[in-house]
Amino acid sequence: MDIALIIIIFSGISFIIYGLNSLYSKRMISEFERWGFSKYRKPISIFQILAASGLIIGLKLNFILTLSSLGLTIMMFFAILVRIEINDNISRILPAMTYFMLNAVILYYSTQI
Repeated sequence: MDIALIIIIFSGISFIIYGLNSLYSKRMISEFERWGFSKYRKPISIFQILAASGLIIGLKLNFILTLSSLGLTIMMFFAILVRIEINDNISRILPAMTYFMLNAVILYYSTQI
């Protein structure tokens, strides 16, 4: 299996799970409050699920892969900024940094095929 395929599937499944958790998990609801984004939780969650689905669909339709990975890369960039702004420690910022990099790699890959 190609490493790009593994990264795309991993990121897609991760964001579907994260998006669903953001809609229904009490812990995630309180995290959105902590970040100051409680009123945007549902739209952000739906965007995550749609973009994650776009990564999977993008395995067949490259322009959807490009758009979805761009959206998730931008989202993770701002997630890093929010976590820095609220003074989270590095262990809380690291997941956002990892997903930022993974989706940036997917974005780059999608522009090369």
